[in-house]
Amino acid sequence: TDIVGQNRESARILDEYKYMPTIAIIGTSRGIGLDLLRTYARAGWTVHGTVRDLNNPGRAGDVNGDVHLHRLEVRDHVQLDQLADALGETPLDILIHNAGVIGKGMTQDEVNAVNADAPIRVAEKLLPNVAASKQKKLALMTSQLGARQGRTGSLGVYGESKAALNDAFRARSSEWAKQGVTSVALHPGWVRTDMGGQRANLSTRESVDGIIAVMSSLAPAQDGQFLTWEGREHPW
Repeated sequence: TDIVGQNRESARILDEYKYMPTIAIIGTSRGIGLDLLRTYARAGWTVHGTVRDLNNPGRAGDVNGDVHLHRLEVRDHVQLDQLADALGETPLDILIHNAGVIGKGMTQDEVNAVNADAPIRVAEKLLPNVAASKQKKLALMTSQLGARQGRTGSLGVYGESKAALNDAFRARSSEWAKQGVTSVALHPGWVRTDMGGQRANLSTRESVDGIIAVMSSLAPAQDGQFLTWEGREHPW
């Protein structure tokens, strides 16, 4: 089945470009990341995707196109250095950090290491590649569950990790903007994935179509915002 053919709006948005851009997606083994990998690849983009085990990349290994898979466990500094070395000076029009964990059976520090610390570290490591591109766009996948909105009680282990990511992003986005990079925190919706569960109200396709539309239309005036997959600004 041709995924782009099934999702004409995503295809139209991607086809608007007069050159073939390059995107890096952190976390493409399954769910949202896998669907992003497939859609951008089928639209002809050069796609760099990361998986934790190159010997067992899951369905990401079956995606056709100009696809380059890299090993990255986001907490592993050595692997991050290796990813940066592999990319070299490759311009990245879009960088989406999608990798994360729900945190079941993990401590707050362990979940923060994946959901809050790693996205910032990866973004800053690859920021020169984004800044060297034409589009210069960066998105860190967060969640509405990390929006404090004035609350002082616990948001739960997962929510607290996303709140920590939001705080770290807000502290840095203006510095990234000085390099010409437009960056946002992006809530993908409650999606029917292994993390979101089957009771979620969005399919991965609906979420990914929204994410692609947001990234396509993203403008410098939106830098530093917390956006939903529908393109609406979300309160912090």
